[in-house]
Amino acid sequence: MPERRPRIGILGGTFNPPHAGHLMIAEGVRDACDLDEVRFMPNAIPPHKVKAGDADAGQRLRMTELAIAGNPHFSVEKTEVETGGISYTSRTMDLLIEKEPETEFFFIIGGDSVDQLGSWFDIDGLIKKVGFIGVGRPGSAGITQYPVQMADVPQIDLSSTEIRRRLSEGRTVRYLLPDPVISFIRKEGLYGSGNDKIGS
Repeated sequence: MPERRPRIGILGGTFNPPHAGHLMIAEGVRDACDLDEVRFMPNAIPPHKVKAGDADAGQRLRMTELAIAGNPHFSVEKTEVETGGISYTSRTMDLLIEKEPETEFFFIIGGDSVDQLGSWFDIDGLIKKVGFIGVGRPGSAGITQYPVQMADVPQIDLSSTEIRRRLSEGRTVRYLLPDPVISFIRKEGLYGSGNDKIGS
């Protein structure tokens, strides 16, 4: 009987900042799809424009490390941040597969990304390299012509955009972000927070 290959999920994103929704998705998919590990992979420069005032790549990487601390099944994949430049999933997966040819990789995406898979760079090549696991998201159909395994995980209507807005308005983000991430944002003065109310 052939030895089981390690099954690793990759959850990519800007993580600007990483929030409770990201953690719920990762743990839910890990459990539902029998993954050995989920790696959170912050982009270096995402294909879409990052707005002024957002956290830089190093800060987003640090927040991600803080967010996942304590879960032995979570880790941070630094490849895109260390490589630099615009992050394209297909190119990144080439690097990971070359480094870990024995690993079976799965890319975890939200329902909105499932709907837009046809617009991804080199999507026809990418689907030959990795499996896709999709999770539902309020307002998304989660329908695509490409092979995507949909995972049954709780849905939460939470976005980094909404969290940045709340921070800029001085509103609480308690329970939306892990406490260490809130402390880091306060210390760095990110997203126009600049006050002590963000954790209250």
